[in-house]
Amino acid sequence: MTAELVRGQNHTLPQTRLEIRVSAGTPVVAGATLGDERGTVRGIEWIAHPGSPQLPGLEVSQQAAADHRLAVDLEALPAGAHRVTVLLALPVGVGGPVRFGAVPAPFVAVTGLDGTEIASFTLTDLDAESAVSALELYRRQDVWKVRAVGQGYAGGLAAMLADQGVTEPAALAGTIQEAVTRGLARSVAPPPPRTPEGDRVRHATGSADHRPTAPPPAPEPPEPLTDPAATGPAHTAQPHTAQPHTAPGPAAAGPSAAGTSAGGPINYAHPRRQHAAPPSPPPTAPPAQPGQPAQPVAGDATGWSMDERLYNQIWGMFEDLARAVAAYRSAVDFAESRMDQELDRALSDPRNRIGGAGDRAREAARAKRDELTSRAREALDRDLAQLAAEAAVVEPALPAAYAGWGNPVWHAHRIPMEIPMALRIGDLHLPERTDLRIPLLVRLPLERGIWVDSGRAASEAAALMDTDRLRRLAMETAVAHAARLLAVYPPGEFAVHVIDPAGSAAGPLAPLVEAGVLAGPPAGGPGGVSSVLAHLTRRVDLVQMAVRARAADSLPPDLDTGEQLLVVNDFPHGFDDRAVTQLRYLADEGPAVGVHLLMVADREEASAYGPILDPLWRSLLRITPVADSHLADPWVGHAWTYEPLTVPPGSRVLEQVLAAVAEARRAAGR
Repeated sequence: MTAELVRGQNHTLPQTRLEIRVSAGTPVVAGATLGDERGTVRGIEWIAHPGSPQLPGLEVSQQAAADHRLAVDLEALPAGAHRVTVLLALPVGVGGPVRFGAVPAPFVAVTGLDGTEIASFTLTDLDAESAVSALELYRRQDVWKVRAVGQGYAGGLAAMLADQGVTEPAALAGTIQEAVTRGLARSVAPPPPRTPEGDRVRHATGSADHRPTAPPPAPEPPEPLTDPAATGPAHTAQPHTAQPHTAPGPAAAGPSAAGTSAGGPINYAHPRRQHAAPPSPPPTAPPAQPGQPAQPVAGDATGWSMDERLYNQIWGMFEDLARAVAAYRSAVDFAESRMDQELDRALSDPRNRIGGAGDRAREAARAKRDELTSRAREALDRDLAQLAAEAAVVEPALPAAYAGWGNPVWHAHRIPMEIPMALRIGDLHLPERTDLRIPLLVRLPLERGIWVDSGRAASEAAALMDTDRLRRLAMETAVAHAARLLAVYPPGEFAVHVIDPAGSAAGPLAPLVEAGVLAGPPAGGPGGVSSVLAHLTRRVDLVQMAVRARAADSLPPDLDTGEQLLVVNDFPHGFDDRAVTQLRYLADEGPAVGVHLLMVADREEASAYGPILDPLWRSLLRITPVADSHLADPWVGHAWTYEPLTVPPGSRVLEQVLAAVAEARRAAGR
């Protein structure tokens, strides 16, 4: 039975390998400090945080998220460590809330490796505090206990670290926040909040804002990192192979070593699949044979439309795969750690270091390690097989916006009358099964600009390529994304501008130019750069003023109120200081009023600007023209390999799609 703690209350821990699960309604930074018998932190080497996430017996998340799972092995802590204090803090300088009083109360649970809750604590009554010491695990007379703390700090992370006895707390707090900022820049943002019924609010095309205006959902398992706002206990997951809409049970199951070593199924069902279904039910799978998993079907998730169901299903698959692999890797790490501990204990006796006793101890420890690892792999393979079967039925059912260029849906594509929920910009996979690809979907309208990295230092594959070929591939990638955006927006609702200062992208830009779908000829030279930037900056200023004054009818009649995309090639060539400032302004202020960036650039070539451009790079979603492992999921922070979408060799699908865009514009008189 779970012990529900209040401030100051403690509870005996029945085991030493634990998970500490944090659920919050907004991204938070999670860390932990180790203390001696007096609670003193001996140095920064006793602090686990996103910039240094691993200590002996302790591991924390590498990024800010609304959902954390901290792994703790109390027997593996450094000698002299008698206390583990779990710390939470709000990220600084990322545009989020600045005090815990403005967000739902965080919930912290200590669980066993099988997901069973041992003790839980809801951190209530926080107000101006931006950092909080949530709970502590401490050893008293060789017995480990957990105590609910809930001590908040209005002075933030630095004040909390100072109270822990850390020297130079402000410098360490800055290091942690910098690591968090880097993590946010490389992380894929998960779906936005949904209504309490689990459904997205749709808006007609042409409205001032296509984004949902739903309030945070009722208490339920939250999503991490720029996530849906949700509060409540930790994930209560159902087996992926079970019916996806079953109600959650009382115990949370997650990626754990014990879960795999026990030989039972691992539970990773996406929590969104537990919402009540909307009025129009999703497709249902045929009845499963006894003892067999349910057969997957496309659209097996909640939503008002098939597109929304597929969108939610893809995100469910994404999270399921992330958590399944996290469980496997955790189990392997546990098996290795357990083998090392058993060997240390066996060989600590000098009599066992010689003769057959030592050899037998080594063989027994390795055999147990191999058994645990094998069971973990079997559990992973079951989950991967189910996900692969689901992907096989989902991929052919995807609409054009979610489909790759090789999908036949593009050959029958018609320009829509309203924008889709999202757009596919590539695929993601993990090394445990490289053929299991998850579509990378970004919300529409775009909430963040895109940077196609044309630098040779971007990845190992890029380093092996010729510089000119890599730059051409990067621009072709940008053109393909621009074409996809034009194809999924209603006629006249999306305009593409191009800045090509030296005219070096004439070849890759040819499909857009020949189809006549650009807002104007590609701008070249300093004058062209200045003209386009001034035009779009003026649009941002005017729309912002109209929105603030609630006077949309006061906009000039010649102002295009549709979404605008600026494609910039070979940045920073052709940009002076004023142009760079305008570009940063568009990156910061443009997305909120419908102006978006798609940059093709090599960061090394812009190094002369120094840190002044760091906010620009961080504000953009970085993708590459070749495969590269640089994107992180928002749940456990795996490094995923990104694969760009490519047009099949010899296919004319890109030209056909752009011709359809041009024809739709002519028919609509645009």
